[in-house]
Amino acid sequence: MLFTSLLSGRNPEYLIGEQVKGAPLVKEYGLEAIPTAYLLIESGARTSVESYSHTHPIPRHETEFLKAHALAAQYLGMKMVYLEAGSGAVYTVPENMIAAVRDAVSLPIICGGGIRHPEMAARKVTAGAQFIVVGNRFEENSHRSLFSEFADAIHQRSSHLVDKTDDRP
Repeated sequence: MLFTSLLSGRNPEYLIGEQVKGAPLVKEYGLEAIPTAYLLIESGARTSVESYSHTHPIPRHETEFLKAHALAAQYLGMKMVYLEAGSGAVYTVPENMIAAVRDAVSLPIICGGGIRHPEMAARKVTAGAQFIVVGNRFEENSHRSLFSEFADAIHQRSSHLVDKTDDRP
């Protein structure tokens, strides 16, 4: 289970408050908790995450600020970084921001928010995301073919990247 902390916000309830409430339940149910930095990126519209958490996203052009947050997550012992544009985002997390985080930290990157087409998901993988979160798009269209199109685009792109870095003769 992703055990997230909204590191991009400054609301203490989502930095640690909710985690303190949830930790005993995670232990009680014997779940594996994966400490994850949740970093909200500006998406062109106010998202439910912003409204609910009373936090502001990292501006789309603030790559260095985002990298500093990702580094802090790594130094705090987080195991993953979740770059999130938010549910119903107008704009997705920019690929240059994903690439900057990829180059700054050694943590796996999750990317979500506003990813509506398989090619968009593939571009996020190319930029450095290892995991893609697609929510609203599947709620709007639950045809199995759409799931397959996303999976094919993501896996083709990721296998292409593996092939490019493979140094076997």
